Parts: sequence; C-alpha cells; structure tokens
Amino acid sequence: MDLDLRKLRYFAAVADKLHFGRAADELHIAQPVLSRQIRALEKELGAPLLTRDSHGVALTDAGRQLLTDAGPLLASAHAVRRRVTVAAQGSQRLMVGFRAGIAVTPAVRQFAIQHPDVLVDLRRIEGDDQAAMLLDGRIDVGYVRLPIDEAGLRVTPLYTEPRVAVLPAGHRFAGKEQIIEADLVGEPLLWHADTSTQPTKRPHPDAGYRVRGVDETLEHVAAGRGISFLARSATVFYSHPEVSYVPILDLAPDQVCLAVAESRASPLVDDFLSAAQATSEITAECGNYEMWQLGGDAASKQG
Repeated sequence: MDLDLRKLRYFAAVADKLHFGRAADELHIAQPVLSRQIRALEKELGAPLLTRDSHGVALTDAGRQLLTDAGPLLASAHAVRRRVTVAAQGSQRLMVGFRAGIAVTPAVRQFAIQHPDVLVDLRRIEGDDQAAMLLDGRIDVGYVRLPIDEAGLRVTPLYTEPRVAVLPAGHRFAGKEQIIEADLVGEPLLWHADTSTQPTKRPHPDAGYRVRGVDETLEHVAAGRGISFLARSATVFYSHPEVSYVPILDLAPDQVCLAVAESRASPLVDDFLSAAQATSEITAECGNYEMWQLGGDAASKQG
C-alpha cells in the first residue's frame, strides 16, 4: 500500500507538538478526525506510532523512525509542487543558494554559455536552513558549508578554506599575524545554530549570545559580547571597523560543498553542478585577495 502523504503530514504535526489538540488547530481540522487519521496510518503500517496516556503523547520506536523519514518525503512533495508551478509559468529557472563568502558568479557565467535562456536566481542561505531549503525545493542547488544533515541529499566536496577568529578591535590579539586555538580558551563565544562557525574546542562553558548570520556576528563581536569564527572568504565580503580578523593555525578548515536533493533529477541541475566544479578554483581564489594578510595592514583596510 502506498504511503498517504496527507496522513504522514498529520502524523508529523502530532509528533512535533506531542499534543493532538494543538496539532489539530495547526492543521485546521477537528481533533477526532486527526485521531482517526493517525489510527488509520498505524493500521496501514502495522505498528503503533504514538502512545497516549495520562502523562500525554509520546513517540514509539516506530514513530521516531517514521518521523526521521517523514521530513525528506514531505519536503520532496513540496519541492514537486514548486517545480510544477514554475514549469506551468513557461519559464526555465534555476534557484542557487549560497553561504556567506562564497562567490557564485564564476559558475553562473560558465552555465550561461551553455544555457543562455535559463534564468539563474541566487539566494543567500544560513547554516541552519541549508538542508531544509534543498529538500523542499526553495533552492535547486546549494553551495553549502559542512556540517550538514546529508539525509536525502547528494553532497559533493568542492574545496576547503582556512577559518579565522573574529575579535573586537580592542582585543589583545587584534592585529596579530596568527594565533592558535588555545590562545582563546576562556573567551566568551557567540554561538550559531550553524556548527561550521564553531571551534573544535568550546572556549568557554557558559557561552553567551546566540547569533544567526555574519551581520549579527559582527555587530555582537564589535559590541564586546564574545568572539566568533568565520571561513576566511567571508572576511573579504564582510568588514566592520570595530572588528579584527586573525588567522588560527590549528583550527580545522572549512569545507565548501555542492548539494542537491537526491530526488532532484534535472539536466539543468547536472549542468550547473558541472559548471560549479569546473570553476571551483576560481571560486576559491575569490577570497585570496591582499586582505588575507590579516595583520595590521589588513586591519587598517577594514576601516
């Protein structure tokens, strides 16, 4: 029997809320109807998915497995809707997502030689939504930074780049030619949902502010609320007069990859991936400007 996506969506709502009433409100259906649909899904799958007692609702082992698998399936269904809508409009379009500091233009130009009639749209993405946007079709191809949840994705390594510490301009290490990670032990750290910005060792057990994106990071660092880490290329495209970038010798490099949903089969996507791989050296070199010499001269240029 085919898996009913509507029932799967109902189950995912209950699993998220762990409450039938709140899930029914979110789905805009009556609670008894939702309960019947969940029971029908359990019968179809031949396994209990949820336990219900006086303490509330909980997932069974089978329910946890289904929830893990449900995300990519539902996202793929959303992606199909998006692509059909675009196709119905009679235009050819490719949506490419990219992380801060990654230059996409070389691949776009290379792709345009082969497909001058295809519109390539670009969209900045953050680390905490890069996988979701690929799976649900908001972007067709992504220039992503590891780590990323690879479930339902095809991920191809592209290149690596060093990472730097992001420090307030008045920090004792600001303007240094280089430091090591141990130099920053005990420093308050700005935390990201994107773990690619985090060091291999947590500098402080009570890290404070949680931030999202490079712009927020720079403002909080400038305000003295903590330090952070960025891929070296991001520092070319983002500068701040109250922030200093300092290379860290022993910090693991950042890995840039290309990612596409496994369910996304398209000659256009394949051709863009080929263009991106063919221009990867140019993309990586976009960060190798004079600013990479991040000592005193570079600090003055940021101002």
